[in-house]
Amino acid sequence: MQGFMNWIDERFPLTKVWNEHLAEYYAPKNFNFWYYFGSLAMLVLVIQIISGIFLTMHYKPDEAMAFASVEYIMRDVPGGWFIRYMHSTGASAFFIVVYLHMFRGLIYGSYKGKRELVWLIGMTIYLALMAEAFMGYLLPWGQMSFWGAQVIINLFNTVPVVGAELSTWIRGDYVIADATLNRLFALHVAAVPLVLVALVFVHIVALHVVGSNNPDGVEIKKLKNDKGIPLDGIPFHPYYSVKDIVGVGVFLLVFFAIVFFAPEMGGYFLEHANFEPANSLKTPEHIAPVWYFTPFYTVLRAVTVSPFAGTVAMFLAIIFLFLLPWIDKNPIKSWRYRNTAHTINLLLFAAVFMVLGYLGVKPVTPELKELGTRMTEIYFIFFIVLWVHNTPSKAKYLMWFIILAGVIGLMDFIRYNPEATDDAQQIAWQWIFPIGYLALTLLLPMVKRFNDEKLVPERVTS
Repeated sequence: MQGFMNWIDERFPLTKVWNEHLAEYYAPKNFNFWYYFGSLAMLVLVIQIISGIFLTMHYKPDEAMAFASVEYIMRDVPGGWFIRYMHSTGASAFFIVVYLHMFRGLIYGSYKGKRELVWLIGMTIYLALMAEAFMGYLLPWGQMSFWGAQVIINLFNTVPVVGAELSTWIRGDYVIADATLNRLFALHVAAVPLVLVALVFVHIVALHVVGSNNPDGVEIKKLKNDKGIPLDGIPFHPYYSVKDIVGVGVFLLVFFAIVFFAPEMGGYFLEHANFEPANSLKTPEHIAPVWYFTPFYTVLRAVTVSPFAGTVAMFLAIIFLFLLPWIDKNPIKSWRYRNTAHTINLLLFAAVFMVLGYLGVKPVTPELKELGTRMTEIYFIFFIVLWVHNTPSKAKYLMWFIILAGVIGLMDFIRYNPEATDDAQQIAWQWIFPIGYLALTLLLPMVKRFNDEKLVPERVTS
């Protein structure tokens, strides 16, 4: 066996790659539950690629046959229902683990300490994943697929001057039709997966160059023994590879429980309208994208100045996530040692993001419309507050509270319509949400015990 490995190594650096990225890659010894989700994202990517290959064998990217081919997979192909439900459940599972992975980066400051590029590559993976999910969403050619794609592609109509031509170019026709289906199918099964795999590879290589972050935010490469091994590091294999297998086992139990018993998840994973073939003459009562797009869809709907302004706000909501390494420049990485106000800020941001997602799947009512506007305000204010928290000891909290509260009041004055009684009432009582958020994140740290930062240890604590 050794002779065979030597023969391989003379022609391909297999042992070198294994050692550098697994056996001799030293990771912090205090990884916790939050560090499962990176490996789980890779697992779901593999599930999606393999299940997608089998679906492609029977799917017909044809306007007249697409819906029927999905039904054929579900009803007549041996095990076809299982493969299709694995793929549809996998799409939602992918976003769940990626969102948790991103939140872990937020709470432990994994975009700091020469890890800016790792974060940027990760966010590019997120964008590619959104593109991949959108393209795959049209392929079943059901009612919600068709009309959801109609709404998303029509966003490009709002771009000044070139909007109409851009939308036509994306569709390949003046309406969503066979040309649209074929080009999105080609991108979904070939182009974007190749980009995703390449980005994941680059993401891992970049991570292994700078080293993994940890819950304490301590750089383990600073303290090494005489052999150059980090004192607070352990080999990724076998320690974390075995640990990840446990996480994979738990994940697969939940994943297949959903596949077998609740693949539709009440219409969130597979919408009920998508079990009807696409009909361009029949508009669904309520059009909404899949749940993993809905936070940004709510942002789009919340900005009513103009369609283009809503589109810009939606893209800005994503762009600000790219800019996190330059917005949050506090040298302390982990929320374990940041002030209490910072922890409250992160938890409220996560709650607001989930509320935005929930609102995006609900029909618009005056109450929910206003709530979406308030949550959108908080979403963007979060990044300003995060910047203010960079230097807690010098932060002018009261000044920023007055400024941001004034901006919210000005926006309400501009939006106020005395003839619309319902709007006036909604603005009056839902004003408490952004002001309450500002009070918790900018007034609370004026109390010393909520503003004190803890001393970061030189070595990991466990």
